[in-house]
Amino acid sequence: MTQHSSATRTDVGLLSRAGLLWGVAGVTAFSFTVPLTRVAVTGGLSPLFVGCGRAVVAAALAAVALAATGQRLPRGRQWIRLAVIAAGVVVGFPVLTSYALTTASAGHSAVVIALLPAATAATAVVRERQPVRPMFWLVAAMGAVVAVGFAALQGGQLIGLQWSDLLLLGAVLAAAIGYAEGGLMARELGAWQTVSWALVVSVPVTGALAGFAWWQQPSSAGVSEWAAFAYLSVVSMYLGFFAWYRGLAIGPMSSVSQIQLIQPVLTMCWAAMILREGLTLPVVVGGAAVIVCATVAVRTRMSPSVRQEELSS
Repeated sequence: MTQHSSATRTDVGLLSRAGLLWGVAGVTAFSFTVPLTRVAVTGGLSPLFVGCGRAVVAAALAAVALAATGQRLPRGRQWIRLAVIAAGVVVGFPVLTSYALTTASAGHSAVVIALLPAATAATAVVRERQPVRPMFWLVAAMGAVVAVGFAALQGGQLIGLQWSDLLLLGAVLAAAIGYAEGGLMARELGAWQTVSWALVVSVPVTGALAGFAWWQQPSSAGVSEWAAFAYLSVVSMYLGFFAWYRGLAIGPMSSVSQIQLIQPVLTMCWAAMILREGLTLPVVVGGAAVIVCATVAVRTRMSPSVRQEELSS
């Protein structure tokens, strides 16, 4: 009995570490999204085309992958849940951030997007109706505050909410819902299958909007802008979700989601390299603080009752 319990704990521990590693891979892929979106929307591509066009490209890849592997069709309410995921992460987040980044810098955008880990964790806990330790909420809140403070100091000043901030807040809410529902759906359909079906479901909307955007504002972009668009389409919109939803599916979702706390740090680094937004000592110190908070949050496990359920399942 003891040996069996020990083996079970070992298996759960390995699964948890695997979930965290997949989560890190997904966050790293997503960390390029903000600076590369800024490159695309300020270099001749319309925000609506960038937000929806990349989903159309990713949907084409998804359709090929689903057909080639003979995946079964979703059933019943799964279609509705896929529509919720698509509304959040395929349409909502890309379109809203694309419009926001026409005026907001990558660094300033990271201020608001840094709220995403806490929003995702809270949404996941509510969606799964799971009790968590009070310490989880405390550490999650502290991590969000540190991440936001770090990103805000990068901007050099604290200013009132602009229309771009409201768009970014909407993007955070949309992504949190999409991430949480996607993590649950990944347990039923599989990680890459979930994002693939969500992309395919969204094609009638994203295709129509991308076509309208191109007709309204034909492209004047160069090679670098199209390269950024290609990354957004293939990696940010598709391959990154393979890793991210896989990590959320392995879980625990409330812990894996906290890995996003390091995303502002990575985004700032790429913004400094790609957009020349400046990397100073406060960036290094603030980045270290964010990573520490993320580590503590990941190690702050769920309530003892939930942990026991995980060990016994």
